[in-house]
Amino acid sequence: MKNIGFNNEKYIRLQSENIEKRVSKFQKLYLEFGGKLFDDFHASRVLPGFEPDTKIKMLMNIKDKVEIMFVINACDIEKNKMRSDLGITYAQDLFRLIDAFRGNDLYVGSVVITRYEGQSEAKALRKKLEKDGIKVAYHYAIDDYPNCIEKILSKEGFGKNEYIKTEKKIVVVTAPGPGSGKLATCLSQMYNDSVNGIKAGYAKFETFPIWNLPLNHPVNLAYEAATVDLNDVNMIDPFHLEAYNEITVNYNRDVEAFPVLNELFKKVQGKAIYKSPTDMGVNMVGFCIENDNVCKKASKNEVIRRYYDALVKATQDDTYEEQIAKLETIMRKIGTDPSERTCIAKAKAVADKTKAPAFAIELPDGRIITGKTSKLLGCASAALLNALKDLAGLPDIDLLSKDVIVPIQDLKTNHLKGHNPRLHTDEVLIALAIQSMTDKNCEKALDAIPLLKNCEAHSTVILSEVDYKLFKKLEMRVSQDPVYQVKKLYHGS
Repeated sequence: MKNIGFNNEKYIRLQSENIEKRVSKFQKLYLEFGGKLFDDFHASRVLPGFEPDTKIKMLMNIKDKVEIMFVINACDIEKNKMRSDLGITYAQDLFRLIDAFRGNDLYVGSVVITRYEGQSEAKALRKKLEKDGIKVAYHYAIDDYPNCIEKILSKEGFGKNEYIKTEKKIVVVTAPGPGSGKLATCLSQMYNDSVNGIKAGYAKFETFPIWNLPLNHPVNLAYEAATVDLNDVNMIDPFHLEAYNEITVNYNRDVEAFPVLNELFKKVQGKAIYKSPTDMGVNMVGFCIENDNVCKKASKNEVIRRYYDALVKATQDDTYEEQIAKLETIMRKIGTDPSERTCIAKAKAVADKTKAPAFAIELPDGRIITGKTSKLLGCASAALLNALKDLAGLPDIDLLSKDVIVPIQDLKTNHLKGHNPRLHTDEVLIALAIQSMTDKNCEKALDAIPLLKNCEAHSTVILSEVDYKLFKKLEMRVSQDPVYQVKKLYHGS
């Protein structure tokens, strides 16, 4: 059983209570949500015990007071910007998120399209949303934002934006991805609320960095690794230190922007509400870590995985070289290296012995299961079968016979004109499912699939797209050596 480092139920309770406490200071609270709401897998990886949908469960505790406002950048809509982790556009992800919120009985009130300049795709998106009964507003770019405060807080600034009358006391402002303009949207709404006689406030819900953990705590450094492409850097909050003589951690963008933001808050709200960027946040994560060592180990694993991800991406795009250097620096700070990720060493040992690609999976109890390359199966498929046998309590038997595998290979190579006869992981699972109709062992192996969730794994070669996606669906945590099994220019699935 995996060790737990984080008390999820305590977090849901504390976070809900503190949001309600913050909203009590205002007539309305705009709560900017950073990070991912439905699928925060980074948090679940570095804080074992944190569930990817925890933030939604927290909102469900106060759903009667909450409405959702989405923000999406018109330029991202026009360019069909993609979410690389999901393989869909920001606009498609907006629809996915709206459906998901509604599916959890949370009220989606509006969508704000920022930096609007007449883009045709933005117009089409607005038409589609309004047809679905969702309020939509255009917000416009303001020259020299956020520095020209007088212009920003005028009819030519925020006053030019379309104003959405919100219905609930807590307005959760979120987006499909970064760079959407969530903060500017909150400020614009607050300005227009004040024009309409409503005293609205602002707070930020950002899980990382964790303000009451040390600056170089592995959990905080894992956040730096996760945002290495954004150049985010954790730092001591100087405003909080000056105001309270207390050391807290924030990140560079909030610290750099705070003086100007604070002036905007004072103008809009009539007085200074916050003394520091840390004050703006509502984040109880640090109070819910119950096993620090477990979270430290998980965070080190996360940094190593991200390092290998960057190495793999650098095989196709040399712009990742700078990210690799930064991740190496983070590994030194955190006091780790790839040898600390147990499955890597085990996979490499099998590869060295067999002189062929190998794969290793660390099971929930810490044992390592390996797979080697054969004529019938790729190493990832072999490891997957071996792990399922072990998790199902089966003896070391051949779950799939040659009589099952060979016809599939014949179909792949002779009829579908494929070049690789070995079964991919998805083909192995399909074969298991078919054979389970007559074989109890295969049925037991299939029933063990959920036990693979959160297992660490490593491949000594870059996986095919099919295999990599399959492991992601199983919610396994896979790293790969930056080496292709076959040297060629095009690597398809």
